[in-house]
Amino acid sequence: MARPRKDVKFQHRSGSNGKTRRPSNSMSEISENGSEPGSPTRNGALSKSDAPEAPPQSDYEKKKQTFVTRTIWTLVMIGGFFWALLAGHIYIIIIVTAVQIISFKEVIAIANVPSRARSLRFTKTLNWYFLGTFMYFLYGESVVYYFKHVLLVDKILLPLATHHRFISFMLYLIGFVFFVGSLQKGHYKFQFTQFAWTHMALFLIVGQAHFIINNIFEGMIWFFLPVSLVITNDIFAYLCGITFGRTPLIKISPKKTWEGFLGAWFFTILFGIGFTHYMAKDKYFICPVNDLGANFMTGLNCTPNPVFIPHTYTFPAPPPSWTHLPSQISIAPIQFHVLVFATFASLIAPFGGFFASGLKRSFKIKDFGDSIPGHGGMTDRMDCQFIMGFFAFMYYSSFIATHQASVGGIIEAAITGLTPEEQMEVVKGLSKHLVNQDIISPKVLEYLGTQLHRR
Repeated sequence: MARPRKDVKFQHRSGSNGKTRRPSNSMSEISENGSEPGSPTRNGALSKSDAPEAPPQSDYEKKKQTFVTRTIWTLVMIGGFFWALLAGHIYIIIIVTAVQIISFKEVIAIANVPSRARSLRFTKTLNWYFLGTFMYFLYGESVVYYFKHVLLVDKILLPLATHHRFISFMLYLIGFVFFVGSLQKGHYKFQFTQFAWTHMALFLIVGQAHFIINNIFEGMIWFFLPVSLVITNDIFAYLCGITFGRTPLIKISPKKTWEGFLGAWFFTILFGIGFTHYMAKDKYFICPVNDLGANFMTGLNCTPNPVFIPHTYTFPAPPPSWTHLPSQISIAPIQFHVLVFATFASLIAPFGGFFASGLKRSFKIKDFGDSIPGHGGMTDRMDCQFIMGFFAFMYYSSFIATHQASVGGIIEAAITGLTPEEQMEVVKGLSKHLVNQDIISPKVLEYLGTQLHRR
């Protein structure tokens, strides 16, 4: 039997021109072919996959684009910051609050990812609950301390002010009990690790941000000076490092150099002395907050802290007469304190950045987030600011603050330490004094005497 021949062409399958007829395709084949590269659509246009791909960007183009984005957002942040600075203390407080919430979110996120895979309930909810509780406690402490003369005389706010710490503690206990109730077998170690991580973030971010807000209440200069010193140090550390930096500073941050470290210290001191000289002349910057509605145009009024008043100092050994140098110098004591602030901002505050770098390396991430285009996350920009603000408050409270009796402190002592009858005697005694000074009318004293007699 003859074997069939391969590739036999039958004449009845051929067209009149002798060419073989094109085989027919099914609808599925047409659909698949239409999606292949180079295949036209029904209207003859090429599909999206046929469009020529953009050539990959070179390293120079990527760096240029990053530099432009970074510069634009830097100018936006600087402009917004100065606007808030001049608009009033309340706007700066809002910015600090937003910064701490975003930073907390970024720090929690890098350790909270595995909880999604474990399908654990309430992990994220508890994080935000503890954040809200801590902010209520710390913000309440500041408000009660600085505005007690308003809170303690209000019938509704008085219980909240006098029992603020107990209320805050009970709110924390609710979260604590809820955490214990959410523990699941097989996940104990992970959940307790998350609990500890959350509290570490609360301490390092929310706790330190609380003292930054206290700096604002004490006077805008105690907020703005530390912030500007850290920014100045960062700028000059970069400029000095790329100009003549040769010796590596620390392994955890290989781009840092000793030359940039010490050069930034020198220029930060110079900036701090000049900057403080001009800020100390305006009461808007040096006065504690007594009106949250105040701004740069309305200003503030107070008796300046003695550190802002120039003193005359005599050199222990007068210079030779031929030098024509003065034997005395008039300078405000704040200038000596600025040397300490600038030194801390240059030598100690950068270790907050080194700490953040080590934290990122432990999680093998480059940035904490992408909250600020071109800069990374909010925490990447604020890592040194938190510890600097904390130091500024502690230094101010220890060496600069003047501890005088305040209206709020006297009202608090009277309300919490005296009976209503004793409080009335205090009011009557003060009224007598004011009548004798011709400040109020004697009728006020008569009215108070009548009320005391009725009681």
